[in-house]
This record gives sequence, C-alpha cells and structure tokens, in this order.
Amino acid sequence: MSKTNSARSSCKDVFHAFLVSDATFDGELEIPCIQPIDNIPAKLIPFSKAVSGAEHDAWVHFYQDDFQFERLWNNPHRYLPILKRFAGVISPDFSLYRDMPLVMQQWNVYRSRALGHWLQSNGISVIANVRFSDERTYKLSCAGVPRSSTIAVGSHGCIKIKEDRDFFQQGLAYIVEELRPKNVIIYGTTPISIFGEYQQKGINIFQFDSDCTLAHRKVVCA
Repeated sequence: MSKTNSARSSCKDVFHAFLVSDATFDGELEIPCIQPIDNIPAKLIPFSKAVSGAEHDAWVHFYQDDFQFERLWNNPHRYLPILKRFAGVISPDFSLYRDMPLVMQQWNVYRSRALGHWLQSNGISVIANVRFSDERTYKLSCAGVPRSSTIAVGSHGCIKIKEDRDFFQQGLAYIVEELRPKNVIIYGTTPISIFGEYQQKGINIFQFDSDCTLAHRKVVCA
C-alpha cells in the first residue's frame, strides 16, 4: 500500500516523515518497504569507522551499539554524502531485546526500514537487515523486507547462550520460510548446526567475522 505524507508546513518534522514520503508500506503497522537486491558485499565496515574511513569498496554495516549510529537517525542528511562513497549499506541494526517493550521494538524496526528506504531512494544500494528478538517479533522482522532477495542477519552475540540460540534458530527458521532469500549475509559465526540445513536447501550463506573477532585475531597474531 502506497501512502504520501500530507504537508504540514507549520510543523517541525520531528518524526522524519521525509524519509518515507514516497515509500510503500507493509502490514498493519505500515512498515516502509525496501526494494529487492541481489548484491553480495566483498567486505564490510562499521558505520563508526566509515564516517572517516577510506575503504570505499566496502559495505557499511550497523552491527554496533546503537549509540554509535543514533546520529544517522537524528541527522540523516549529514551522513548521506558519506554513505554514498561506499559500495552499499546494510540497513541499520537498531536493537531488539526480549525485555524491551514491544512498541519500542516495533519503532526500531520502523526506523531501520525508513532509513533503508530513504538511502535506497537516494541512489545507495541497500541490503535489508533482519533483526528479531522472540516469537513476538518474527513476523514483524519480515515486514518491509523483499522476498527472494539478499538479506542480512547478525548472529554475533545471539548464539553463545542456549536460550539466545534457541530464539535465534526459531527466528531464523521463520524468516527463511517467510522470505525465501536467495542470499543471506551473516555478521558473526555460522555454525553448521544452525546454518547447514539452509545451505543444503540452496540458500547462499556469506559469512563475515565480527569486528570483535577481527580485533582479537589481530592481537593474537601480533
């Protein structure tokens, strides 16, 4: 369903309605849609480093603490020229925690899609990031995400503890069934016990080590 926000010339746009002025929306919550893409990143760089980085052949990711990239939401126009220098962007990974009120999780999914749509509408290649917490958010996490496309999922910090791993496996099974992705970009580890069945089904899994793992590896090798 397409919607256009009505002009409110006398009001300050504190909700950043301009991000979705030409968006198509998905579901009852009207989550902005991101268009399908088949691109596969060659390398990733975190947003905090991309701001002053020169590895422009990399894709920018947001698998960091939210405070590292909240500034993008607060002032997207400031960072648009910077992000345009890079090969592409994985849409922001705003946090979803099981003990977070559901309405806040919904808001964070909305913000991720709104920014992803806006960056895409400004000529940037965008891969939709899919983040979920528990069964309340499995369906929500698919809203606005293209089917039969490339998606991104962060496993870092989600599969070490059994309870977290169980929710992650359940959520991953849901989104794969719902979205039928061609390619899945994984930020973090990809144990066979979790991802093997999807590879056997012909889904392409592309794994990227977390920045924490890469930093630890450099220390060990030094």
